[in-house]
Amino acid sequence: MRTDTSTTPEPVAPDPAMAAAAATRAILADMADGRHRAVVVDSPPGAGKSTLVVRAAQELTEGGERPIIVAQTNNQVDDLVVRLAQEHPGITVGRLSASDYNPPPAAGALTNITIGRKLADLTGCRIIVATAAKWATIGDATFGWAILDEAYQMRSDMLLQIVERFERGLFVGDPGQLDPFTIVGTERWIGLPHDPTQNGVSVMLAHNQDIPVHRLPVSWRLPSSAAPTIARAFYPFSHFTAGTGNGTRGLEFRTAALARADLDETLAQALTTGWALHELPRRHVPRTDTQTLQAAADLAGRLLVRGAVATCERHPGGRLLGAGDIAIGVAHRDQADLVRTALARTGIPGAQDVAVDTANRLQGREFEVVIVVHPLSGRRDATAFHLEAGRLCVLASRHRQACIVVAREGIADLLDSHPSMDPVHLSVRAKFPDGWEANQVMLAKLAEHRVAA
Repeated sequence: MRTDTSTTPEPVAPDPAMAAAAATRAILADMADGRHRAVVVDSPPGAGKSTLVVRAAQELTEGGERPIIVAQTNNQVDDLVVRLAQEHPGITVGRLSASDYNPPPAAGALTNITIGRKLADLTGCRIIVATAAKWATIGDATFGWAILDEAYQMRSDMLLQIVERFERGLFVGDPGQLDPFTIVGTERWIGLPHDPTQNGVSVMLAHNQDIPVHRLPVSWRLPSSAAPTIARAFYPFSHFTAGTGNGTRGLEFRTAALARADLDETLAQALTTGWALHELPRRHVPRTDTQTLQAAADLAGRLLVRGAVATCERHPGGRLLGAGDIAIGVAHRDQADLVRTALARTGIPGAQDVAVDTANRLQGREFEVVIVVHPLSGRRDATAFHLEAGRLCVLASRHRQACIVVAREGIADLLDSHPSMDPVHLSVRAKFPDGWEANQVMLAKLAEHRVAA
């Protein structure tokens, strides 16, 4: 069984389920308290944000409210609509969408889902779900409650556009991951109280300091081998624990290692400890370094060839992993394109079904094994983009079983030659942890699981 070799012991909650239930009760109590116009819930990776959203929507509906739910992407909306309809078949769920919307197959099989292009089409629905961008086009209705999912991904200018649609709000999100994306320069707004590029939650809290803030204390996704490291690196002021203990989860192969000793040693390290650093020789390379990207593809292919079987609380008897259980995370879209090509080149059946994408698009998703191409691998410099703590947090926190990082040797020296130099701006709170700190914590952990390729 897997053991965590971290030198810092993990504080173990007496009962993770009880701790999570107590946190949920406190959140619902503050929602029921008429003094609060808003309630904020900070969540670590895999802590059950969607579960809380569904539970809160049910509670509001049973109390006579007709809540709306605001998500940031159409995929998030679809997932919430299907889950709400499945768990509460007696509640009619409305999906507000554009005219060219095609519902997912799962939604078509549920009779309590109504799809509408405008609010008038959803008059009989008890819960209405749509993206923030769609709600911004609705200007003729007000609701008592809104639940804002992945709230830290919403820019403050978008929140300003929809805030008149509801009287009270529950804001649920992960403060440690990527900030809202913008394609324009943000320098002109830095330090201003109306900076539209900040996330909506931070701006709201800065102007309303009496809003209660709760934290979900348990990650049900991250294994006990990963939760302490992720917490130290990216959530230093809001500790959380893993929902499962040592020995609950494990990986093993159905076939023996025969041909690829370079890959099999890395996989053995990952299966035994939950972490592995597949380190290639030191070299300065472009970000489209084919050797590094091919190594990531080969590791994923090797997992499929050898037949990795995962044991966990959901499948105590073990389950053979398929391509859909594996993801490869990168920093840039051109890297993702090259990894997909490399997977196709392996000729392994199913390899092209491995999820390959950037951190921005993997955010919110979950896999059994994740292979990460380190953003700083082979670089001559450490730019703000590649040092972004949220990017590394997303990449390193998608897994339930193991995380394998592929990188060239020399990242530690790169960090030493590019110390943290973030500018200090008036009226702007320093962000903790910064990318330099987070990378140092992660490198220290990965050094314990290094395999020279």
